[in-house]
Amino acid sequence: MLTHLAGKGVFQETAPGRFVLNEVAQGLRDPSQRLGLDLDSIGGRFAYAWGTLPTYVRTGKPAYHQIFGLPFWEDLNAHPDIAASFDTLIGPAGHGSPRAEFDIAGGWESVRTVVDVGGGTGAMLAEILRTRPEIHGTLVDLPRTVARSPEIFQAAGVVDRVTTVGQSFFDPLPAGADLYLLKGVLNDWPDGEAGAILSRCAEAARPTGRVVVLGGVGPDDKPPALVIEIVLLGGKHRTVAKFRELARQARLDVSAAGRQASGYFVVECRPT
Repeated sequence: MLTHLAGKGVFQETAPGRFVLNEVAQGLRDPSQRLGLDLDSIGGRFAYAWGTLPTYVRTGKPAYHQIFGLPFWEDLNAHPDIAASFDTLIGPAGHGSPRAEFDIAGGWESVRTVVDVGGGTGAMLAEILRTRPEIHGTLVDLPRTVARSPEIFQAAGVVDRVTTVGQSFFDPLPAGADLYLLKGVLNDWPDGEAGAILSRCAEAARPTGRVVVLGGVGPDDKPPALVIEIVLLGGKHRTVAKFRELARQARLDVSAAGRQASGYFVVECRPT
């Protein structure tokens, strides 16, 4: 295997059977890189799931369960160690600290409460609260995930301004907040489930709140990407036009959508 990798430029074989790290192989020493490469953790789930792509192409449905015995989220529930590695991968250790610099219509001055829906272990919410000390936040995610959030909130110095709620986002959400954030959530789900999540956000935000979507929605002229969410969950990235119809069915009106200087493509919705 090392000889094969050396032939691909990952290691250098200095003599038969003797290998040294080269510049590319040095990257393997980075813990964040190893998270996605460890075949005994979530990296293995991602790697082997691509083998189900032909079934998805033929049927339009994910076939993750054909390899691992259970659908993706149920598989994580059945294997806490795999679930922990997934949470770590999508958190700061795997993706770095998220950037909270995105604009919303009218500015942040009127926002006092934010609910991060499906916010994982809270990295994004922690950054929002750290950079905007007037805001209080609520993190909503599954109990096993929010249980890992205190360390992140403590490190950001915002633990006194945050509440955690361990539940599914398919259940009624904490109501009455000024802003409901969906970052990297809707792209994990087919239209039916994505619409249900948006409906929960709409009913919680009504009458004066807003729903902000980061990730999973892009310009109408951008072709859809082949993403890991397809084979894991049947998820998809949507154009603004496709998302607008999904939002309308959830009783949300898209009030703004576009690429910002931060690099985020931000979509704002208001309840109808």
